[in-house]
Amino acid sequence: MSKENLYNLSLDQLKNWVAAQGLKPYAATQLVQWLYEKGAVDFDDMTNVSKQARALLSESFALTPLEEVQRFLSTDGSVKFGFKLADGEIIESVLMPISGRVTLCVSSQVGCAMGCRFCKTAEMKLRRNLSQGEILGQVMAARSFLASNDEAAVQLKEAAQYQRLSNIVFMGMGEPLHNFEAVVGAVDLLLDDRAFNFSRKKITVSTSGLAPQIKEFGARVPAKLAVSLNATNDTVRTEIMPINRRHDLKELMAACRTYAEYGHGVVTFEYVLLGGVNDSLVDAKELVSLIANTPCKLNLIPFNEYPESTYRRPEPESIRQFHKYLAERGFQVNIRYSKGLDVLAACGQLATEAKAQQANINPS
Repeated sequence: MSKENLYNLSLDQLKNWVAAQGLKPYAATQLVQWLYEKGAVDFDDMTNVSKQARALLSESFALTPLEEVQRFLSTDGSVKFGFKLADGEIIESVLMPISGRVTLCVSSQVGCAMGCRFCKTAEMKLRRNLSQGEILGQVMAARSFLASNDEAAVQLKEAAQYQRLSNIVFMGMGEPLHNFEAVVGAVDLLLDDRAFNFSRKKITVSTSGLAPQIKEFGARVPAKLAVSLNATNDTVRTEIMPINRRHDLKELMAACRTYAEYGHGVVTFEYVLLGGVNDSLVDAKELVSLIANTPCKLNLIPFNEYPESTYRRPEPESIRQFHKYLAERGFQVNIRYSKGLDVLAACGQLATEAKAQQANINPS
């Protein structure tokens, strides 16, 4: 019988386990610190944890890190990793150098069920959710990589002019709020000062528009929210994002305002510009009306093309005019050019073709 991966336990579950074993309450804090702050990979490394507690841990749990099986290096310094899971599936994560910071884009599912027409991950469909441990495993692997003397790590840190992992974005494979409890559990540990100790301003969770979960997320998690908007009316949004049939723009915008009311600040709207679909000045005008009453900022993302896609990247002038229209009306708006385009590591490009045992690819 396989042992439970200890990284899958939430903070409350760790505390409950410690209590059930009759251990001192502070043992839970010790465990969290060893697992996430100090990065212990063996129970015997936990030197200030009692021998009794270590024996009990060894009987019940395993420490199961992710196995790196693929690595792709971009000319911009970004690194795309492929990690093998216990069942042989592969997920992808991307480590990106951005001036003054290093950002990790993590996956939350193997594939995705949302079916967005412009996203390569959607072509995989949903295979399964990731566990909390598999989500956190991506963070721990990236942190270890950055702490190494690997040539790619050195180059990435030089490109960023920063030495350690500073930001986490849940914008990889999958819909984070479709895997709600595992994502919330992971974020809780990322924020906890005894574990990863990230600032709430350094963690962003993205969603395609699961309105009920947006409200619950706002109530439970003090992290930043990014919403993939991508259209200004229900007709276009339903065409490119089928989730809009379940939660239309009216419901979505109401949920975003509820999130903001919890005191988390503004909502970030991600708007993928698709040439000839949603990039006209008429679209820009409709966008102004749509978001006028919602505290927000905007990231415009020119579509990242990939083989077999039916969509195209807008012309540079269309991008400029769209941005100008919004900026002139007082919106905080940025054009976000994605990293890792040359290795299909950019926004909307993550996907795996086969299980790890079939791919048989080693890091290079």
